[in-house]
Amino acid sequence: MGIVNTGADPYQACIYACGRCAQACYECLDDCLNEEDVNPRKNCIKILIECAKMCEMSVGLMAMNAQFAKDYCKLCATICDKCSQECKMVQDEHCQKCAQECTTCAEECNKMAKM
Repeated sequence: MGIVNTGADPYQACIYACGRCAQACYECLDDCLNEEDVNPRKNCIKILIECAKMCEMSVGLMAMNAQFAKDYCKLCATICDKCSQECKMVQDEHCQKCAQECTTCAEECNKMAKM
């Protein structure tokens, strides 16, 4: 159920997953930037930012029941899948946790895109 009204109800699971994913990406980004050698993580860092921003935008569009929300969810799923792949290549615990959140978000976004 939406906070203000019920307009976002069909989107609620996806909104929740996107919010968690964005948070996980920002936390992972912070941890990655605090590693001794950031250079091998460049691709991961870039996709973490892109994924977090896409998730945030998707939340806003779903909350307002935007005309193209499902299209954004489809793109969000693609970006989350790519972020999950990049994070899985880094063996740190924070990257593995982020990969799981990205996978969950991609699944929810794919469901939403098909509604």
